Amino acid sequence: MNLPLKFVNNRIEEYAMQVTFDPKEGEGNVIYNLSLVRTGDLEYVISTFKDAFKAGVCVSGLVRIEGSGEIVGDYRVPDDFTAVITMCSSTLDGVLMRRGVPLNPIGGGVVEVDQRIPKRFTHIILYEYTTIDPLQVLISQEMTSVNGVMRKGSGSLLANIRQCHMEAESLIGEVMDELAGGSFSGILDVGLPNTPALGVAVDPQYMGIVALGGTNPMAAVKESGTYVMTQAIKGVMDVAEMNDILDY
Repeated sequence: MNLPLKFVNNRIEEYAMQVTFDPKEGEGNVIYNLSLVRTGDLEYVISTFKDAFKAGVCVSGLVRIEGSGEIVGDYRVPDDFTAVITMCSSTLDGVLMRRGVPLNPIGGGVVEVDQRIPKRFTHIILYEYTTIDPLQVLISQEMTSVNGVMRKGSGSLLANIRQCHMEAESLIGEVMDELAGGSFSGILDVGLPNTPALGVAVDPQYMGIVALGGTNPMAAVKESGTYVMTQAIKGVMDVAEMNDILDY
C-alpha cells in the first residue's frame, strides 16, 4: 500500500494538536527536535549549547540528553552516539492553536542578523512544498553563521514563520507576554497586519510571527566541523522530561 506524502505543514499541524504546553506553568507536552552527536563530542556540544543559550539564539534552554541504547519515543540511540533533544519552535504553533488563534505555518529559513537586530529572511523554504523540514535542509547546506551572531552580534540564524489572523491580535499579545516569562523564548518579530514580517509576505488580514529555530545550537556545533545529524519536528514529549542546559 502506497502512503501519501506528508508535507511539513501537515506534520506541524498534526503535532501542534498534541501540544499542551502552558508557558505560565511550564508544564505540558512540547514538540521536540532530536540531534545525534558522537559521544566523545558531548562535552563540546553542551558547552556550545550553553553559549548559544546565554547569547539568546535558542528557543529554550531546556534539553534532554540520552546515551547509546536509550529509547526516545520510537527511536533507539545508536552505539557510540548521544541524542540531544531540544524544544522545537513549532511548539509555539501548538500554544497559539490551544488559545484559539487561527494560524498557518508558512516556512523555515535563514535570517540575517546585524548588530543583534534581525533584518530579513535571506532564504526560505515553504512548508507546503517540502516533505523535509527546511531547517534540517539548511543546516546540511551549511548556510548559517550562528557562531557569528553569538560572538559578534552579526551573522545568520535559523528561523521560521507562521501567519495568524489579525482578529486574534490581542490573544497573540497575551501569549507573547506569557512566553516572555517562561521557558520558551526566541520570538524575533511580530509583524503588523497585512505587512511582511522580515521580508516575507502574509495573506490579507493576517500578521506574521517569526521565531528562532530550535536547532540553532546544533547548527553552531556543525559550523565548527563537529559531526551532528538533526531530525527536526521529531515528536512530542512532556517538558518535565527536559532539564536546564546550565545544570549540565
